[in-house]
Amino acid sequence: MSPLHLTAYPKARNFPNGGGAAAILAAGIGAFLVAAFAILADKIAVIKSLMIFYKPTGPLSGVTTCAIAAWLLVWLVLHTFWRSRMVDMGRVRTAALVLLILGVLLTFPPIADVF
Repeated sequence: MSPLHLTAYPKARNFPNGGGAAAILAAGIGAFLVAAFAILADKIAVIKSLMIFYKPTGPLSGVTTCAIAAWLLVWLVLHTFWRSRMVDMGRVRTAALVLLILGVLLTFPPIADVF
């Protein structure tokens, strides 16, 4: 490519990335909450009985439903506050990745049984 061709492109503008950052962080939080709610339902009898929304599936129906509701609520709140802002995506990605890894690890019985 010639230097003339490179100058033909307009300069990139900085668009707010808060909406995307909110979605990424909310996904990490939601993944972690699935594991956290599953551990709580497994260890505490009262929570286990509260999490039974559909009897054939047991507490798993409440665990996933509550985690999805919390994920949507977190996404809505973060999006409301961040939609017109530039957010540090490096920190958001790191936090979301850490939460996702913790959520996956906490679903394995040897790790979940520690709690």
